[in-house]
Amino acid sequence: MRRIFLFAAIAMFVQMSSTVFGQDTLLFDTLAKPQLISRQFSFTEGASVDKKGNVFFTDQPNNKIWEYSTDGKLSVFLDSAGRSNGMYFDKKGDLVTCADEKDQLWSIGKDRSIKVLLSDYNGHLMNGPNDIWIDAKGGIYMTDPYYQRPYWTRTKSDLDGQKVYYLPKGAKQPIIVDADLKKPNGIVGTPDGKYLYVADIGDNKTYKYTINKNGTLANRIIFVNQGSDGMTLDERGDVYLCGKGVTIYNPAGKKIAHIIIDEPWTANLCFGGAHKNILFINASTAIYTIQMNVKGVE
Repeated sequence: MRRIFLFAAIAMFVQMSSTVFGQDTLLFDTLAKPQLISRQFSFTEGASVDKKGNVFFTDQPNNKIWEYSTDGKLSVFLDSAGRSNGMYFDKKGDLVTCADEKDQLWSIGKDRSIKVLLSDYNGHLMNGPNDIWIDAKGGIYMTDPYYQRPYWTRTKSDLDGQKVYYLPKGAKQPIIVDADLKKPNGIVGTPDGKYLYVADIGDNKTYKYTINKNGTLANRIIFVNQGSDGMTLDERGDVYLCGKGVTIYNPAGKKIAHIIIDEPWTANLCFGGAHKNILFINASTAIYTIQMNVKGVE
């Protein structure tokens, strides 16, 4: 009887261990609620983290870029920010932004100096650069959906579709890498440079691509039947999608978690903090954080 009881106890411990320490439960404390940091904005977007773990984000209607430092301080990084939307830091530490006031890509230096990286596509206005991801070579993947802005004088697109582009480092013009999407939005790539995820928010799908050596894309597959605004990845390869809160999928496309955010919309997110283990979330007029048990890879 003792041997049977011992085997049963061991089996129960193994089962509990696989539940408690299994991959699906290590992301965050499910009893912890996201912490409201501030609600002083009109609409927050563009969460991006620098090498030190400071998070930068936009308040697009108010045309500002804000910084949330690793010590929890909020400050305005840049006024008159070109109505910046999605952003990403390059290897030099410059902040590349989708400045859709004039449908451009900007590079903003640490001294706040501005360099225009892209101003048109073959002489035509872009729809409105929305989100970007920068690869190890310095090439920029960009989504270009059309959202009518109140600060534009035009009322229709100057292009023949809403596409995904790739701007090689130093190039003046991007190449189209996917023209068959309804409204591409969120975008993120894996740190090894092998795969790219793009959310088609207009068709409620997120796709996964293989990245070719020349920056073009191949082998498009549906990753999940859910669209997204902003996106990010953790060190395990889990994919974080925005919209109604934050939905998390493992690399196989299995839903493993959902973070409820009590706001009308969750627009973007990234991992910040000194150890890159704080999930920073743009949510309508507010920003939130939640402590994670994994780290980001941006």
